[in-house]
Amino acid sequence: MSNDWNSRTKLVHGGTRRSQYNEVSEALFLTQGFVYDSAEQAEARFIEAGPDEFIYARYGNPTVAMFEDRIAALEGAEDAFACASGMAAVNGALCAMLKAGDHVVAARALFGSCHYILDSILPRYGVEVTFIDGTDLDQWRAAVRAETRLCFFESMSNPTLELIDIKSVSEIAHEVGALVVVDNVFSTPIYSKAISQGADIVTYSATKHMDGQGRVLGGVILGSKELIRGKIEPYMKHTGGALSPFNAWVLLKGLETMDLRVRAQTATAQMLAEALEGHPALSRVLYPGLASHPQHDLANAQMGAGGTVLSFEIKGGRDAAFAFLNALNIIVISNNLGDAKTIATPPAFTTHQRLPDDQKKLLGITPGLIRLSCGLEDPQDLLADIRAALSVEPGE
Repeated sequence: MSNDWNSRTKLVHGGTRRSQYNEVSEALFLTQGFVYDSAEQAEARFIEAGPDEFIYARYGNPTVAMFEDRIAALEGAEDAFACASGMAAVNGALCAMLKAGDHVVAARALFGSCHYILDSILPRYGVEVTFIDGTDLDQWRAAVRAETRLCFFESMSNPTLELIDIKSVSEIAHEVGALVVVDNVFSTPIYSKAISQGADIVTYSATKHMDGQGRVLGGVILGSKELIRGKIEPYMKHTGGALSPFNAWVLLKGLETMDLRVRAQTATAQMLAEALEGHPALSRVLYPGLASHPQHDLANAQMGAGGTVLSFEIKGGRDAAFAFLNALNIIVISNNLGDAKTIATPPAFTTHQRLPDDQKKLLGITPGLIRLSCGLEDPQDLLADIRAALSVEPGE
């Protein structure tokens, strides 16, 4: 593969391994193990497997390797390890790097499961975690210290769409020798190049935009070859969080159209945000592509676009939010995002339900907040659906 290829070409051809049949579409190697020609070959492979030598599907697989190579080429990372889900990727990236006595600084605006790992799981094993306002660089400077091993944040937070300055936080972390782990789901690999901006490790839920059609779970951890093969791979292959070959094959096919889908979804999100801003039924519209967004300039510099998701708060709280959701005709109610179908989610009662009320309030996750992941439907149809649903009063 040529390093001179542009993103869309990498997403179609990157990492391709063809069998002896020279197939056009990537082959699905649906096998859990591999046969050796001799006992000596088996011994040699367990000592050190070559780039196209495989042992067991939990360790690696040709279809999975194609997915890893392709997404690494797009991200600009040296290597990648594919995982069973986005949360397997986050858990693997954190647990593989940390031990008792280490200190982590994390942005407090996190997806509920990410928060659970940092707040409930890591402290059980002697890891201290300090939560801060990730948008405040002074808080990062004040929080890091000599024993800080790692800084973790979502480049764009779920669901209030706060952006964190990857370059500046990375500089702060690296000054004390800490690694930077970025959950980059909302920014997408199409817009955000977190590795080149200073991140050491980037994680994605491949379930989202990479599949993008609601079919399979998947995740990926990206970084330097030293970190991925030296730290991440041993942890993941021994704890069992590897991606299945079938899911890897589905994700490979999703990558072929991801650039086209994400750009179309982003254009829809921008149009809807502009059309809804100032609507009398809404108290606020959150979208980084709007000039009113607090990190609009950072979004332009770091991503060049606002992304595929917007959030808005409906006046009237839970009753008004539920009346809106129940009145939708085209848009579906679910908790996924990055899908071909537009999805509405009430985070306070679903994805962030288990957060204590004081933390929800601190993060701006109110009863009336709706997260909208824009799909591939006609934007005017979506706008009409939203406007009609906003006109419905609770109890109607």
